[in-house]
Amino acid sequence: MTGRQGPALSRRSLIGAGLGVSAAGLTAAGTGRAVAAGSAGARPSSGPVRGHAFLAAAMDAYPGHGGIRLTQSYTDQAGLFSTAFTYDNALAILAHLAARTPAGLARAKVLGDALLYAQEHDPAHDDGRLRQAYNTGPYTFYDGSLQPDGFVRADGTANVGTQFGFTGTAVGDMAWAGIALSALARRTAARRFLTGAVRIGEWIERTGRTDEPLGGYKFGVDGANQRLPFTSTEHNTDLVCLFGRLALLTGDRVWRERQARAEAFVKRMWEPSGGFFYTGTNDGVTVNRFPIPEDTQTWTHLALDSRRHSRSLDWAVAELAVLDHSGRTNSTVPAGQSYEGVTFSSASLLANEGAPIADGQPEPDRNGVWFEGTAHLALALRDRGARGDEARARRLLGSIEQAQDLLGGAQTVGGGELPERAGVVSASSPLDTGFGFGYYPYRHTGATAWYLMAAARFNPLRA
Repeated sequence: MTGRQGPALSRRSLIGAGLGVSAAGLTAAGTGRAVAAGSAGARPSSGPVRGHAFLAAAMDAYPGHGGIRLTQSYTDQAGLFSTAFTYDNALAILAHLAARTPAGLARAKVLGDALLYAQEHDPAHDDGRLRQAYNTGPYTFYDGSLQPDGFVRADGTANVGTQFGFTGTAVGDMAWAGIALSALARRTAARRFLTGAVRIGEWIERTGRTDEPLGGYKFGVDGANQRLPFTSTEHNTDLVCLFGRLALLTGDRVWRERQARAEAFVKRMWEPSGGFFYTGTNDGVTVNRFPIPEDTQTWTHLALDSRRHSRSLDWAVAELAVLDHSGRTNSTVPAGQSYEGVTFSSASLLANEGAPIADGQPEPDRNGVWFEGTAHLALALRDRGARGDEARARRLLGSIEQAQDLLGGAQTVGGGELPERAGVVSASSPLDTGFGFGYYPYRHTGATAWYLMAAARFNPLRA
């Protein structure tokens, strides 16, 4: 994330043209047969097993539209129909690999091949890019127009998410896709996955590299292929991992130079007096000092493994902690329940609770728990392993598991019922990120995938 002194672009916000901004377990990929899920010895009703069941259902929601497919990001109730964000699908690949099961590997390979298909069958470009999101199944849009195709359109091109303007390409999305493909290359030794990851790295080098004073790699392009001016700490953190992996897998030293460039930018965003990382820069010269997001604190630890900078986790624990329950303003948590975790950013804690997050959206709860970020933090604490970290991580994971049990009931994917108590909602209540968009209590592929990686102690950002 990066931008002005206030709401600004995020990897998760629109970068489209003209915008600045019901199986009980896994199913064998492509067969529909129910198979065992989760780690060896896991109880059938365990949280991770149900999390994997959600990922399977979201991936298999449109069985009549071909075997080349992606995972729907949110349940239907979110109003994004069959949108499959590239970032969420990269996380789904990594979560499937974290399960270390044959079924998980099979699913990861199907999703990896779908990303490769999107690279090779973009309707307008042949340069290795991936778009912000795709459609993975048919639906009728709000204006009554029919979107009839699955992930592969009738003409063979990848079905880009044009209805919502998800047509741009962000460096962070690309980096995560490259991380997922490189993980598949490691696990399978299949050359195609490494080739796809290298194409992503080269696109980022050509498009994102900047010689501005703060350096690093810039944000990406909008749907009109115009370069965006921001440089993001989060994106460059992702590149530390991606470029490091490409160096190891290819043996080409050029990736080490690129990794060092991204890492130098990240470290320039460090605030030693407060023990946290800033979000980035809007112009390549001036550091953006507000808002301060959660993921720049946790992902930096997971990618850098730096004792000097691991205080960022303590900052997130102290400064972004929230407790949500029905007594909070605008909370949607049912009576008798409470959830602890972290919010999205320092701006989330200052959100105007009397105004909608965006047009047509509800008013925010300043104490809404961002479960994806709470899972980031739990994993980072487990990875750091300082005194008290494991106990704190277990409390956070317990909160996420309670959310999977109790929040987001009766939601659907592709019009079909989900396995019972499967999938983690993105937030406990409507949450204003401070970056021009919100999170809501809809079951979410990304939040579920991060929970699964945290539960498995699987660090996706270590090169």
